[in-house]
Amino acid sequence: MNLYWFSFVLTVASNVGYHFFQKEIQPDAPPFFSLAASYLVGLITTLIIIVLFPKLNGSVGWKGIEKVGWASYGLGFALVGLELGFLLAYRAGWKISFAALVCNIGVTLILIPIGFFAYRESLTPSKGVGVILSLAGLWLLAKK
Repeated sequence: MNLYWFSFVLTVASNVGYHFFQKEIQPDAPPFFSLAASYLVGLITTLIIIVLFPKLNGSVGWKGIEKVGWASYGLGFALVGLELGFLLAYRAGWKISFAALVCNIGVTLILIPIGFFAYRESLTPSKGVGVILSLAGLWLLAKK
């Protein structure tokens, strides 16, 4: 399997696991201790992968740490917000079958102008129709 499809399968499988495990977190577990436990497992897993598969890391040994920039640290803040947001959404009663869909449509609608203006991505007519359909879908999902 090439990297293009492997990345898709990994992302989808991990996202399914992400939402399943978020929904299964005990309701009385303090949110930040829950996040800390999750990040501890993530840190340990990442360190094991760095040691066992150094070529996947794109560098030899630990020298790659020098190339980590501001965006990696910003991503850490975004991840905490993302995970806390979903944890609280599920505790507030959001359905697992709709929370991710609604949020991802919202994210996509915000990323379209960012992609267009910041990264010079094109907005083709078919993508425009997709945006309209996403907005219609969001409206239908939000309708009681």
